[in-house]
Amino acid sequence: MASAVLPSGSQCAAAVAAVAAAAAPPGLRLRLLLLLLSAAALIPTGDGQNLFTKDVTVIEGEVATISCQVNKSDDSVIQLLNPNRQTIYFRDFRPLKDSRFQLLNFSSSELKVSLTNVSISDEGRYFCQLYTDPPQESYTTITVLVPPRNLMIDIQKDTAVEGEEIEVNCTAMASKPATTIRWFKGNKELKGKSEVEEWSDMYTVTSQLMLKVHKEDDGVPVICQVEHPAVTGNLQTQRYLEVQYKPQVHIQMTYPLQGLTREGDALELTCEAIGKPQPVMVTWVRVDDEMPQHAVLSGPNLFINNLNKTDNGTYRCEASNIVGKAHSDYMLYVYDPPTTIPPPTTTTTTTTTTTTILTIITDTAATTEPAVHGLTQLPNSAEELDSEDLSDSRAGEEGAIRAVDHAVIGGVVAVVVFAMLCLLIILGRYFARHKGTYFTHEAKGADDAADADTAIINAEGGQNNSEEKKEYFI
Repeated sequence: MASAVLPSGSQCAAAVAAVAAAAAPPGLRLRLLLLLLSAAALIPTGDGQNLFTKDVTVIEGEVATISCQVNKSDDSVIQLLNPNRQTIYFRDFRPLKDSRFQLLNFSSSELKVSLTNVSISDEGRYFCQLYTDPPQESYTTITVLVPPRNLMIDIQKDTAVEGEEIEVNCTAMASKPATTIRWFKGNKELKGKSEVEEWSDMYTVTSQLMLKVHKEDDGVPVICQVEHPAVTGNLQTQRYLEVQYKPQVHIQMTYPLQGLTREGDALELTCEAIGKPQPVMVTWVRVDDEMPQHAVLSGPNLFINNLNKTDNGTYRCEASNIVGKAHSDYMLYVYDPPTTIPPPTTTTTTTTTTTTILTIITDTAATTEPAVHGLTQLPNSAEELDSEDLSDSRAGEEGAIRAVDHAVIGGVVAVVVFAMLCLLIILGRYFARHKGTYFTHEAKGADDAADADTAIINAEGGQNNSEEKKEYFI
């Protein structure tokens, strides 16, 4: 907005009359000239008056409102002129043919006019004039915003392969001012490179995005979003990515349910393969060996009945499509069948002598552990069993053997203890019998004596011995 002081008096009136007469229809020219001349004659001095207006920003196709306002009005004449200085309104009279201009308000302090269906050609300066002495002028600038007329997104390839880099372009045409383009992949914002072209005050913006795709991007939208002052909300367009990728293979054990394979049991494996395009062929092979003769193949399923140790090995499921191939392995180890352990028994042995009774109780099964002690931690699923290697399984069997050895050792120790006790008893009896023999020889020769004195005399060793014996008994 700006203000200026115009020429005064008859020069201003003549200039206004000439402009208005040139723009008005022929039938109104005389009337307009008379009106202008009379107004010019009545123009008072404009000391202390102030004419002002405001700039207008409008979106193409909408309505712009132009207001010329006067402070401390004294009924001076107000008129509105277009950027070509053609009179739009003189007081409440519209000499211009353009019917898009409509009078909203006219008074001594305001002239308000609306302009409907605004186009880019309406942009420019509009002048408000107040006929005072000296005359005053103020201008307002109308700025027209033009949203993008067309928003297009283009992908270099309709179908991409996993790991490939593709080019995506988005174009916003014929906007004013230039638009800002933002890129999104799903909810993640990406950065592109933009170029701006200007043509006849209009702008075309093209943004380029280089995108490396992965299998997770299949079906994810790539969004081109526009930011522009003439656009409310989100103006965007999008394309969904189509990504081809090689199969993903997974082996699922469907039987046995507990996941532990033993001799005599059956095994059923299912191969699940997902890819784009969907794999057309799924095959089973045995790594480094031939497939067992009793194995049954049915599409993605592998069935082996009556398992035995010769079935141990690695079984592979392979799947392929036009992108590539992939596989998954399952390691089979067949365990021994479950064994039945006899209940613990108790053996009691009793040895009796004339002086002592010994009772020995030996529980030969007290330290005996189950034969499957090494397998008390059983796999919960096929995946846990697959993760164990052959060395771990053999270590479990060795643990079971060691448990049986402990039971045997315990029994041997019990037998040894029992033998030692028996030996002690025998030694005790031997020493008891030896002492009795000593007393018998001591009294030898006295059995036929008539009395004690004679027995002592007749004892071996003669009288001397008799004396010794006497001393011994005393």
